[in-house]
Amino acid sequence: MPNIKIFSGSSHPDLSQKIVDRLGLELGKVVTKKFSNQETCVEIGESVRGEDVYIVQSGCGEINDNLMELLIMINACKIASASRVTAVIPCFPYARQDKKDKKSRSPISAKLVANMLSVSGADHIITMDLHACQIQGFFDIPVDNLCAEPVVLKWIKENIGEWKNCTIVSPDAGGAKRVTSIADWLNVDFALIHKERKKANEVDRMVLVGDVKDRVAILVDDMADTCGTICHAADKLISAGATKVYAILTHGIFSGPAISRINNACFEAVVVTNTIPQEEKMKHCSKIQVIDISMILAEAIRRTHNGESVSYLFSHVPL
Repeated sequence: MPNIKIFSGSSHPDLSQKIVDRLGLELGKVVTKKFSNQETCVEIGESVRGEDVYIVQSGCGEINDNLMELLIMINACKIASASRVTAVIPCFPYARQDKKDKKSRSPISAKLVANMLSVSGADHIITMDLHACQIQGFFDIPVDNLCAEPVVLKWIKENIGEWKNCTIVSPDAGGAKRVTSIADWLNVDFALIHKERKKANEVDRMVLVGDVKDRVAILVDDMADTCGTICHAADKLISAGATKVYAILTHGIFSGPAISRINNACFEAVVVTNTIPQEEKMKHCSKIQVIDISMILAEAIRRTHNGESVSYLFSHVPL
């Protein structure tokens, strides 16, 4: 693949390496360091003049530092005369701050991040399972919102023996669309759990809508942070008669008490993709399993570079 350069930020070098291995390329040379006053410094170590540049940086770990590093890398490539700069952001930062809540003084930070990416010089964004699809509309540049659904379907069919007798469950009303789509593909029933929150990150009361008695329940959501919701939901499903409970999430953030909650909960497995590095978490929790999505991102990069359609990836796993 001529005229293409792929650089990795410091948030998820393992995923970047898998992407370039799949494409048969080498990662571009880049040095990221911090000055003693904690300012980020980025030096691109090779020419990008006239090149199609892709920068892989996920919204995880030290989120603000990684976001700033991404903006600086985009700008460094842009002013070094790269012909096009694409930000590959597997997990989009600040995606949950996408609207004002009842208190009208809260910010819409996802829109601010979109503006920052555009101003820094990004020409195109590739991301995965945005918390709200409308975030694509915050940008005036093209956004490809890839979905993990094909790899999730593949995992269910290969790893859950009794998948034909399962119910796909959404842990909140907001994820109903995602769940009905998976349930339609598998030709099984779906259910959802209605939750009432008193304040952010704390769930108050849960009501199950649908039937899970004597079935395998598969909770599906786009992300889990402190895991309060999915652990409550798992208890609710077991008390409603489910035989086993699995959780499948695109972005496993797992901050705060998440790992101890999963260890104490009644999951058979908690399955996440590697949009966020999970090696450390897996050492402390045997229930976490990881699906690799590097081939989806690699194929999206290849198709974008060659000017091909990306829509094939919404319903197929690249071979």
